[in-house]
Amino acid sequence: MHMLKSISLIIIIVLSLLLLGGCAEQSEQVSDTRLLMDTYGMITIHGDDVDSQLLDDAFALVEELEGLFSITIEGSDVWRINNADGEAVAVDERTIEVIRAGLEFAELSDGMLDITIGRVSRLWGFGTLENVEASLESRVPRVDELERALETVNYGQMTIIGNAVQLSNTDAWIDLGAVAKGYIADAVAEFLIDRGVKGALIDLGGDVVTVGYRQDGSPWRIALQMPYGDADDWIGVVEVAGSAVVASGIYQRQFEEDGIMYHHILDPTTGMPVVSDVVSATIIAENAIVGEGLSTIAVLVGSERASELFGQVQGFIGAVIVLDSGEVLQFGNVELMGG
Repeated sequence: MHMLKSISLIIIIVLSLLLLGGCAEQSEQVSDTRLLMDTYGMITIHGDDVDSQLLDDAFALVEELEGLFSITIEGSDVWRINNADGEAVAVDERTIEVIRAGLEFAELSDGMLDITIGRVSRLWGFGTLENVEASLESRVPRVDELERALETVNYGQMTIIGNAVQLSNTDAWIDLGAVAKGYIADAVAEFLIDRGVKGALIDLGGDVVTVGYRQDGSPWRIALQMPYGDADDWIGVVEVAGSAVVASGIYQRQFEEDGIMYHHILDPTTGMPVVSDVVSATIIAENAIVGEGLSTIAVLVGSERASELFGQVQGFIGAVIVLDSGEVLQFGNVELMGG
C-alpha cells in the first residue's frame, strides 16, 4: 500500500493578521497568498504608498529566484549544473551565494546537511521546489538505487571559481532545498525595504521574515504549532520585528508505504529519513537563510549537538525544539508567550 499523506508546509501560524482590528486608519495594507515553490506563500505589506503592484513585483521575484534554484525546472542554474557532466557552469551570482551558504552549513554540521544529496532526494520524490513530474511521486527507493545515489553525495567535490560551479563527480546532483527558500524570503524582504516599505511579513511555507513592525507599532506575533497537533494547538507565541522565524520538522512532508511513515529530512550517510530525538526545530534568527539551515541541521544532528552549534552561527537569536518525547526545549534569546 502506498498512500501519500498531505501535510501542510505552513507550520508557523501568523497571528498578526488576526489581531489588526482598529488599525486600518493608520496605514494602507495589502496582502495576498499564492501557490508557489510547492507551497503557499503569503506576503503582507503596509505603508503610505503600498499597492497590489508592489505585491506582484515581490511575487515575481520569488518566481525569478525559483527559476534559478529549482532542481526540476529545465534551464535553471541548478539544472544546468546537474546536467553538465562535470564541466564548470557559469551561474547567477545569487546562485553562488546560496551554494556558498549551503557549503558553510555542510561544514558546520560535519556533512549532515549536504547539498549534493540531489540524487538521493530525487529517488524519494522529495527535494523539489516544484514537484511537477510524475516520476517524482514519493516512494521508498530500492536498496541498490540508494547505494548508487549515495556514492554521489560529497559536498567536498564542489568547486566554485568566480561565478562558475563544478562537480567533480559527473553523476552528482545538487539540491538547494535546505537553504533556497530562506534565501528567497530574505531577498523579498530586502526588495521591499529598498522600495520603501516600512512594515511587511513574508511567509514562504514556514519561512517567515518580518520587516519593521505591525501597523499599530507592535511586533509581529508568530504562533508555533505543536507537531502533529490541531491547527490551534500551539507551543507558544513569539514576538519579532525585523527578524525571521523558520521551522523544520519531520512531519512537514511525509508519506506512508506499507504501514510505515517516511519523512523528507534525509540522512546523507544512509539515504533514509534521519532518526534523531528532534521532531521539530524553530529558529529565530536575523535572517531566514540562517534559520532554515539551522532548523534543518537540528533535526539531522539531534538536540544535544544542535545546542552546541547554534552559538557558532552569526545571526542566531534563539531556538525552540520539540523532542520525540514531547518535551519542549528553548535556547538563546527566545521568550514563548501564550496566544
